[in-house]
Amino acid sequence: MKIIHSIEELRTWRATVGSVAFVPTMGNLHAGHMTLIDAARAEAENIVVSIFVNRLQFGQGEDFEVYPRTLEQDAALIAAQGGVDVIFAPDEKVLYPKVIQQYQVEPPAIQDELCGAFRPGHFRGVATVVTKLFNIVQPNVACFGKKDYQQLFVIKSMVEDLNQAVKIVAVDTGRASDGLALSSRNGYLSAEHKLEATRIYYHLSRMKAAIEAGDRDYERLSAETTNDLLARGWVNVDYVEMRNALSLKPAAVSDHQLVILIAARLGQTRLIDNIEIAL
Repeated sequence: MKIIHSIEELRTWRATVGSVAFVPTMGNLHAGHMTLIDAARAEAENIVVSIFVNRLQFGQGEDFEVYPRTLEQDAALIAAQGGVDVIFAPDEKVLYPKVIQQYQVEPPAIQDELCGAFRPGHFRGVATVVTKLFNIVQPNVACFGKKDYQQLFVIKSMVEDLNQAVKIVAVDTGRASDGLALSSRNGYLSAEHKLEATRIYYHLSRMKAAIEAGDRDYERLSAETTNDLLARGWVNVDYVEMRNALSLKPAAVSDHQLVILIAARLGQTRLIDNIEIAL
């Protein structure tokens, strides 16, 4: 396994190999990332994992400066997992040599909904860095987790709209045994908050069961979840929404493919999760 820091070296390596599956990450890896690597292994002869904390997708007052940079630990975890050929870990000056990224990829209106309503510019930053990484790595396949459902939607739509020659593979959310979605930001949670954080998955499962049983009062289901979380001491609930899983438009009663999405803050930590429903 090679650790490559420069674009030139990565491109030289890429020219010598066949098919490549790509797993872009911001590092601080956990078991959920390992499921992405497992998915990538089934898709191509070679695997590249990128580790880069992307300034463009962090808003003012967010945790860019303190986001854990754990390259040595991440490399050890990837090596133990096996099957990865290259870790691409560029310095910020490598990806953004002019400091300011003058040309950026602007997603459509969905970037201002759901998480985008609370994180202005976030999905522009995601789309821009993913496009840059695709241009550098030239993967045949890229694997993304469903936990960041809106991000996955934006990237899939971008690839289709811009005719990028990359197959996007959606990988199911990795979860702890208690249902908590695996996330690097779980490391910010206290032991008490980590137990409470499972309340999101409880409500996702509760609402899914209700909808599958015929309940279509989405507004009431959402309000019940919001009120319960706030009553239990959650700082705020950004949204609890039912959306069409294919278009991310607000869910209609006639829709058969749904996704319930939640974003809420527990202490200082913002958590997101979702669950899909096929009716």
